[in-house]
Amino acid sequence: MAPANLLVALVGVVAGTAVGVLPGIGPAMTVALLLPLTYGLAPTQAFILFAGIFYGGMYGGSTTSILLNTPGESSSVVTAIEGNKMAKAGRAAQALATAALGSFVAGTLATLALVLVTPFVVDFAVSLGAPDYFALMLLAFAAVAAVLGRSRIRGFAALLVGLTIGLVGIDRVSGQERLTLGLPQLADGIDVVVVAVGVFAVAEALWVAAHLRRGPVSVVPVGRPWLGRADWARSWKPWLRGTALGFPFGALPAGGAEIPTFLSYVMEKRLSRHRAEFGHGAIEGVAGPEAANNASAAGTLVPMLAIGLPTTAVSAVMLAAFESYGIQPGPLLFEREPVLVWTLIASLFLGNLLLLVLNLPLAPVWARLLRLPRHHLYAGILFFASMGAYAVNAQPLDLLLVLLLGLLGFGMRRFGFPVLPLVVGVILGPRAELQGRRALQLSGGELSGLVGGPVSWAVYLVIAAILLWPLVRLVRRARRQPAVRV
Repeated sequence: MAPANLLVALVGVVAGTAVGVLPGIGPAMTVALLLPLTYGLAPTQAFILFAGIFYGGMYGGSTTSILLNTPGESSSVVTAIEGNKMAKAGRAAQALATAALGSFVAGTLATLALVLVTPFVVDFAVSLGAPDYFALMLLAFAAVAAVLGRSRIRGFAALLVGLTIGLVGIDRVSGQERLTLGLPQLADGIDVVVVAVGVFAVAEALWVAAHLRRGPVSVVPVGRPWLGRADWARSWKPWLRGTALGFPFGALPAGGAEIPTFLSYVMEKRLSRHRAEFGHGAIEGVAGPEAANNASAAGTLVPMLAIGLPTTAVSAVMLAAFESYGIQPGPLLFEREPVLVWTLIASLFLGNLLLLVLNLPLAPVWARLLRLPRHHLYAGILFFASMGAYAVNAQPLDLLLVLLLGLLGFGMRRFGFPVLPLVVGVILGPRAELQGRRALQLSGGELSGLVGGPVSWAVYLVIAAILLWPLVRLVRRARRQPAVRV
């Protein structure tokens, strides 16, 4: 509660919301773009700022979904279904209000659950060995690549690209250079911040430039958000149900926010007394999914802090921020940096409260930001992305890498390849290799060393279920079809 920390939290919330509210910019891109702002700060203040940016970016995505029908990322798609219909019906203020209050309720309850659950996960993680960690990382690879995107093949292809980028640099065991092309600047590998800024910020700017509309963007006018008594009565239960759905999915490896937001929407549609309004602007269809989205965001911090496993793009970039300060997330983090961890969690409560206090009166201001000309907006994004990438190592090669990775991200988006498996592969690839080599060294090179205790056995069974489920579903579908008589 020191004045300097409060000011940093306020700056993070405002910056995160201002960037997150811009069209097409989701929380992951917001965090990646504003990550260089944390350089030069003490670690504690940096992560307070980061927490504000994180929650601010989450809130900003709902504003574009409601007013522009332009979700910043896949988890905001469901909010746009009913939210934009409410805005077109003249109820944009109510849609923004239930999204803001739902985000506050879900964020507060989910952060409280984070406080209660994380110590138990840490105690469990301390008991794990190298084979168990290797198995968990393989689970993260399989789940992220198989669940996200239009097809599993594209998901695993994106993961393979990320793993290849993660190999660049000096081998930690043998000391030999790998994939450096003889460039000494690549001996330390490609920084995760450079990868994140390239595939998120630069790729998004190139995508918008390729589909730029010359006409002005039509934004639904909005007054000061407020809720009537009937709106409160229809919103508070969806907020609680959305929180209960979102947090567990966020805490699971590669659970993400997409599944709980869709489940929340389906649940509210079934439980609502106003089913006829769904598809035409039902407030429950905004309240429930938005709460599930924010609760899932807090849930993703559980595996990231306790085990060091990023399950979403946002947590992957946050993991990169930890590593930039020489801090290794995992079970020992709570022993080595307890003040930093609990200050970060406390700042989530503070940032959540500041978001509610600021954004209810400032919603009309954020709506005006949406009227910025796209070509001016994305020219600025490219400038700040380039400066942020250059600030990492202060070498011109990083600017070329950002451009190349931006072109790669643009191509992946054009052909339907998910970006998250690439980012997770870059971050977890070297770690999985390290844990796998440790397990093999302990077993004298025997492959049986990759299977430790019951945890690794259970994880491998889950991986097998994930990979074989499409085949099982295909066989079941074939059995259901009647035999064709000749």
